[in-house]
Amino acid sequence: MSIAPVIIEATVKHTSTLIFLHGLGDTGHGWIPALATIRPPSMKVICPTAPTMPVTLNAGFRMPSWFDLRTLDISGPEDEEGIKSAAQNIKAMIDDEVTRGIAANRILLGGFSQGGALALFTALTYNQPLAGVVALSCWLPLHKQFPGLKTNADDIPIFQAHGDFDPVVPYKFGQLSASLLKSFMKNVTFKTYNGVSHTSSEEEMDDVREVLASWVK
Repeated sequence: MSIAPVIIEATVKHTSTLIFLHGLGDTGHGWIPALATIRPPSMKVICPTAPTMPVTLNAGFRMPSWFDLRTLDISGPEDEEGIKSAAQNIKAMIDDEVTRGIAANRILLGGFSQGGALALFTALTYNQPLAGVVALSCWLPLHKQFPGLKTNADDIPIFQAHGDFDPVVPYKFGQLSASLLKSFMKNVTFKTYNGVSHTSSEEEMDDVREVLASWVK
């Protein structure tokens, strides 16, 4: 049974929406306090919770996970079916917002770690240009299939951020993903946060605040 997303409603006229995806083992509540303080007042924030499933990387323990993680080796096997299925669920959330009157180019995707990976994959394979993607401490899933899988516009803004002291999703993975993205996307920013591990920092959140505000003026 799916858990209802946590929603922060806009405090003035609703003109844009951010769908933000949490990392492995977290819930939709995890990022609400941080996002509530940095989103523009006209932006609605939707934080869904991933389904609970056994995760290979964690010895089969069940936890909230967008798809199965089989290894942390960048060239290792991936849960292709699970990644594509999860992306379809997020695309349905985007479609719901469009139905409610928010144009696709006023909808942003964001996420941290596994959630950031899914946000990137979903945005690149959606069928309408979005306002942008905020991808924190993550990687591009199924990277060997890009740019072949890409169905979206080349100029969607992507803001990718990574701490250079990350022991969980190695900084190198973020660098490699950004390098690949820059080879077929026109508007990719990759920012390094010195000494930051697998978490966010005040500096990073300030940068995300600026990005959100500039993308949906």
